[in-house]
Amino acid sequence: MNSSAELRQAFLDYFAAQDHSLVASSPLVPGNDPTLLFTNAGMVQFKDTFLGRDKRSYSRAASAQRCVRAGGKHNDLENVGYTARHHTFFEMLGNFSFGDYFKREAITYAWDFLTRVLHLPPDKLWVTVYTEDDEAADIWLQELKIDPARFSRCGEKDNFWSMGDTGPCGPCSEIFYDHGPEIPGGPPGTPEADGDRYVEIWNLVFMQYDRDASGELSPLPHPSVDTGMGLERLAAVAQGVHSNYDIDLFRNLIRAAAEVTGCTDHSSKSLRVIADHIRSAAFLIVDGVTPGNEGRGYVQRRIIRRAIRHGYQLGQQQPFFHRLVAPLVAEMGSAYPELVQKQDYIKRVLHTEEERFADTLELGLRMFDDVVAQAQDGQIPGEAVFKLYDTYGFPADLTADIARERGLTLDMAGFETAMAQQKARARAASQFGGGDFDQLELEGKTDFTGYEGLTDQCVLVALYRDGEERDSLAEGESGLVILDVTPFYAEAGGQLGDTGVLETQSARFEVLDTQKYGDGVIGHHGRVLSGELQVGDSISAQVDNERRSATALHHSATHLLHAALRNVLGEHVQQRGSQVGPERLRFDFSHFEPIKREQLQSIEHMVNREIRNNHTVETRIMELEDAKRSGAVALFGEKYGDQVRVLRMGDFSTELCGGTHVRAVGDIGLFKILSESGISSGVRRIEAVAGAPALHWVETEEARLQRIAELVKGTTQDVDEKVSQLAERARRLEKELEQLKGKLASAAGSELADQAIDINGIKVLAAKLDGVDPKALRETLDQLKNKLGSGVLVLATEQGGKASLIAGVTKDLTDRFKAGDLIKVVAAAVDGKGGGRPDMAQAGGNNPAAIPASLALVEPWVRERSH
Repeated sequence: MNSSAELRQAFLDYFAAQDHSLVASSPLVPGNDPTLLFTNAGMVQFKDTFLGRDKRSYSRAASAQRCVRAGGKHNDLENVGYTARHHTFFEMLGNFSFGDYFKREAITYAWDFLTRVLHLPPDKLWVTVYTEDDEAADIWLQELKIDPARFSRCGEKDNFWSMGDTGPCGPCSEIFYDHGPEIPGGPPGTPEADGDRYVEIWNLVFMQYDRDASGELSPLPHPSVDTGMGLERLAAVAQGVHSNYDIDLFRNLIRAAAEVTGCTDHSSKSLRVIADHIRSAAFLIVDGVTPGNEGRGYVQRRIIRRAIRHGYQLGQQQPFFHRLVAPLVAEMGSAYPELVQKQDYIKRVLHTEEERFADTLELGLRMFDDVVAQAQDGQIPGEAVFKLYDTYGFPADLTADIARERGLTLDMAGFETAMAQQKARARAASQFGGGDFDQLELEGKTDFTGYEGLTDQCVLVALYRDGEERDSLAEGESGLVILDVTPFYAEAGGQLGDTGVLETQSARFEVLDTQKYGDGVIGHHGRVLSGELQVGDSISAQVDNERRSATALHHSATHLLHAALRNVLGEHVQQRGSQVGPERLRFDFSHFEPIKREQLQSIEHMVNREIRNNHTVETRIMELEDAKRSGAVALFGEKYGDQVRVLRMGDFSTELCGGTHVRAVGDIGLFKILSESGISSGVRRIEAVAGAPALHWVETEEARLQRIAELVKGTTQDVDEKVSQLAERARRLEKELEQLKGKLASAAGSELADQAIDINGIKVLAAKLDGVDPKALRETLDQLKNKLGSGVLVLATEQGGKASLIAGVTKDLTDRFKAGDLIKVVAAAVDGKGGGRPDMAQAGGNNPAAIPASLALVEPWVRERSH
C-alpha cells in the first residue's frame, strides 16, 4: 500500500469508515471565491459551508482535492525544479467537520491513520500545537501518550490559522516527519527549522473563534475542523524517499519526459519541471482553462511555455509536451476519469500552444543574449524583461528561470511599472462606465416565485436612488426596488433579467431590468411612471409575458445547441459564456478551429429535429453529486450548492440550470444559426435565433430572394440590357477604385520608403497602415519594393477585427532571406499563420492588438541572418 494511488484510496477508505461523506474534487477554478485564481487547498470548496452560507446534507467529509499554486499570492511556479517539494499541481487529502467533531477526534483520526493504517513509526513523527492551546496539548500528551521529546509549541505565525483579517480562525496542530539526522535541519520551532530534515505532512486546523475588526476573538457557536495533507509528501514518506520527485508517480512521468525529449539524465532539473507542469497544464485544461493573455489563461500559458523552454534546453526543438498526456492518463486517469474523457482535447490544446510558441522561442532565446548585455550589477532591467514578454511572449518567470541559470536576477519593479503602463494604455483605449448600483452590496434574500407564474403580490422592503437608500421614489424618478418576493427573474447564467410593471393602488413603476445583489437580493431597476412608491407598500408585480416567453425559447434552444455541439464536435466542448434574450441567443464555447459549413448544418438540423420531437421539459431538484452521476452537464465557472435544479429535454440534453424555459421543446418552433466566429484563442461563438425571430429571419430571407427574382424577370433582352448596364457600371467603379488604390499605394510608398532602416547594408522596413484593405497592402508592398530597389519589408493592417500581414523580399536578397520564413515568425505574434513564395508571403491573425509586437520581430530576424 505504498503507491500514490493506493495511499489516496487508503485515506478515503479510512474516513469513509469513520462516517465521512466522500466528496469529489472540485474544479481548479473556484466557484465560490472570486478572490482566488485557482483552488489551492482542500477547504476551498467548503468555504461557504464553514461560513454558514451553504448548508450540506452531511456534517463530516473527506476529499482528495486537485490544487494549483501557480499564480497570485499562492505561487510556487518559480521554485519548481529547484526544490524537493514545490509543485504547481498537487493533491490535498483532507477531512472536515462542520460543527460535528472537534480536536479530540481530529487528532485521534490523524494519529491512528498514520501509525496504525500506514504503519509510520511514532518515533519518526513530530507534533506541534499553538502556544496557548492547552486542550490540544493534553490530547496529544495525556491521552495519546506521544513522546514529549517529540512535541513542541509554536507561535501564531506557524500554528494559528485565519480565513482573513476577520472571520473564522483558530489554532493548528501540525504533524512532521523526521527524515533523519543525515538531512540538515532542526525540529519545528527551533532556529534550524527551515532545513529539510523535518517535513510537515499534515495540518489540523481547529476553527474555534470569530475575529472582529478590532482583533477580538469570540468563540464560534459550532467549532469546525479543516485538515490538509499533501499526497506527494505522504507518498515520499511512505516510499522511503526524501524528494517528492522520487515517488512512483513522478518517476514514471520523468521517465516518459526523458523519452520524448531524448534526455538520458533522469536527475535533470528540466525533466522535473516538465513532469510537474504536465499535471497542472492538463488538469487546468480539463477544468476549462486554455492558454491566453489574461488571468488564468495567462498563468496556463506561462506553465506550458516554461515546460517547452526546458524541453528546448534538453535539445528537443519539436513539439513534445502534448505527448506526455497519455503517460499522465495512465498514472492518474483511474482516480480522475475526467482526464481520460478529455485526453484528445488536452493533447490538441497543448500541441497548438507548442506550435504557436515554437515560431518565436528560438529567436527570443537568441535575443536574450542582447538582454543579458544590458544587465548591470547582475540585474536585467525591467524594461528589457517587459520587451521579452511583449515581443516574444516570454513570461517574466520564464525570463527569471533563464536568468537564474546564468547567475542573474530581474528588476521586477521595473517590469511591473512597464506592465502597469501598458495596462493603463489598454484601459484608456476601452473605457466604459458602470451604473449607479454596480458596487452596491445588499444583505438578505428575495424569494423568487417566477417559475410558478408571472404575477405575485409582494411587499416593498427597500428603495435606492443613485446608490443611496431612500424611503420613497417620486413620479419621474429612476431607482432600484427591492421586494420580499418577486416573479421577476434576475440576470444570471447568461439569461437577461425580466422587465415588466410594479403597481400599488396609487403608483406605477416600470421595470427595465432585474439584477442580483449580495447572496440573493433581487433588485428591480426602472422608473416611476406615476404616483409615489414608499417602503412598506403592497405591490402587484407583473412580468412582461411576451418578453419572458421569447427569452425562454432562446434559453431552451441554447441547451439544445450545447448538446448538439458536443455531439458533432466532441465532448471537449464546454460553455464559456452566453447571453440569452428575447431577440436572439449568443453562445460561446471551447473549440480550437472554425466549424465547417457541413458541421454547422448538422448542428442546426439536430436542434430542429429535437424541436420536432417535442419532448416535455422536465425539472428536478437533486443533490449535486446525484445530478452529476445522472449525466447532467455542469457549466464552467458556475457556483452550485448541494442541491441543484436539473433541466432535462428527453435523452438529448440534461444540464444544471436555474433559468426559465419552455414547457415542451416543440414550443421553440424553429432554430436558425446566424453566424459562427472566433472571439479568442480556443473560444468560438455562435449567434442564433429561435421562435418568432427565427420565423422573421426566414420571411426576410424569402422576401430578399423574391426581390432578386423580380430583378431578373422580363425578356431576355431586358435581362441582358440590365446586366450589361450593371456590368458597365461595375467596370467603371472598379477602374476608379483601382486608380484610387494606386494613388494611395503610391502615396504610402513614397512616405514609408523614407522610414526604412539600414541593417548591415540591408534596407529593412516594418510598418502598419491604417484604412488599407489587404489587396491595397500588396500593391503598397510592390510600390515600396520598387522604390527601395533592394530590401526586406513587412506591412500590416487591421480590418474587421483581424490582422493582415504581408512580407516582401527583393529578388536580389531571396537567397539569404525568405519571405515565407519571415511571415511565419510575425504571424505567430498575432495568433495567426501564413506562407508564400521567397519574395512575397501573406498571413492573417486573430489578435490585431499584437501588430506592433509582430512588427518589432522583423528587425532582430533580419539582423540574425545578415551577418
